[in-house]
Amino acid sequence: MADPIPPGNARATRGLADDLNRSCFCISLDRQSMAAAMLEASGDGSFFAKHIESRPHLFSNSPVFLPRTDLDSMMAIVAAIEDVVRLPAFQEAAFEWTSSIARQDHGPRGVFMGYDFHLAGDAPRLIEINTNAGGAFLNAFAAKAQLACCPEVAAAVADAEASYFDSDAIAMFEAEWRLQGRVGRPRSIAIVDDAPEAQYLYPEFLLAQRLFEANGIAALIAEPDDLAYDGDSLTCRGQTIDLIYNRLVDFDLSQPQHDALRGAYEDGAAVLTPNPHNHAKLADKRNLMLLTDANRLQDWGASEAARVALANIPKAVPVTSGNADELWQRRKSLFFKPVAGHGGKAVYRGDKLTRSTWVDILGAAYIAQELAPPGERLIKLGDDTVARKVDVRLYTYDGRLLIAAARLYQGQTTNFRTEGGGFAPVFFL
Repeated sequence: MADPIPPGNARATRGLADDLNRSCFCISLDRQSMAAAMLEASGDGSFFAKHIESRPHLFSNSPVFLPRTDLDSMMAIVAAIEDVVRLPAFQEAAFEWTSSIARQDHGPRGVFMGYDFHLAGDAPRLIEINTNAGGAFLNAFAAKAQLACCPEVAAAVADAEASYFDSDAIAMFEAEWRLQGRVGRPRSIAIVDDAPEAQYLYPEFLLAQRLFEANGIAALIAEPDDLAYDGDSLTCRGQTIDLIYNRLVDFDLSQPQHDALRGAYEDGAAVLTPNPHNHAKLADKRNLMLLTDANRLQDWGASEAARVALANIPKAVPVTSGNADELWQRRKSLFFKPVAGHGGKAVYRGDKLTRSTWVDILGAAYIAQELAPPGERLIKLGDDTVARKVDVRLYTYDGRLLIAAARLYQGQTTNFRTEGGGFAPVFFL
């Protein structure tokens, strides 16, 4: 572990990061370099034009700068969460609101966990945990395709260029294979989502497929209807599948079109990652209520260090008829999220709520979370300087960092519709 940064140096580094986020426009995405890298990875000369240029707000031209102490703080929160969710008492509480399939633990820990943070205050605040977090493969290309002319950040750019993302990603899938009691490595992987070609992040499915194939693993991109399970093996369009890279948002596989995948998972016939157990334990939004209940955490035996780290998660409570009046009165300091939601759908800032929307919330299953404002990054649009909101996602595996990325946006939640917005690399100073 590195020596802690002296307080004076930490303040100076934070000041430098803040200054760069306000005034540094001399680093921008080198789209020509990224196009060349994607051509080499995909073997498709039209890949960039077809899949990236057709999505004009997928990448921002501007990176985000943060002090390395923020990374340390975020990783401490990740470590605390992954320690606490292993506690039997935590799991018993979390599994009370999930389906029975979530209790089945075949061993895999879930590839590409996504921990989302807002960093407007003095310390990072975790706002969301995701299992099948999208964007990691794309962000690995963006981080390496940056033009730098500020000497203060040249080292950060060099760190990104020297990353081991590809080898780490392959090692992660091989680890999941072995954690389910298999030997060697998977021979075949299917990347599965509903209507994959219609997904906004479909380009990264293609990049993942090429990476698997370059490492000697047969890879298919498939939708659930392509799968068949005969009680012995899972096949995709006639080919036996060893491992499923799961991008579905039917987290407990309860929808009828996912029956083949559900059966293979329940029988342990194929390795599924991430899987219902991973989601129920880590990413169900109701778990934020458990992770922010200091008294229960202490009763369950969570360490003091874990409880201190978890204090940086905004408090979350269920929305019920019993507390509805209180929450309405406090709504301007709250954010409301559906417990079964994903991708920022049907989420509301309390200060934007109307009475009619509030009635809808009360008729559904929601949590209320203390509002943690996002950070900001100033960017150039032509001759204008404009502000964009920022959140930061850490992509991790088994508590280890794979890559960090930011998302720049306008509006209540992250999106890919904002001019100048999109994914952006994070450079730690």
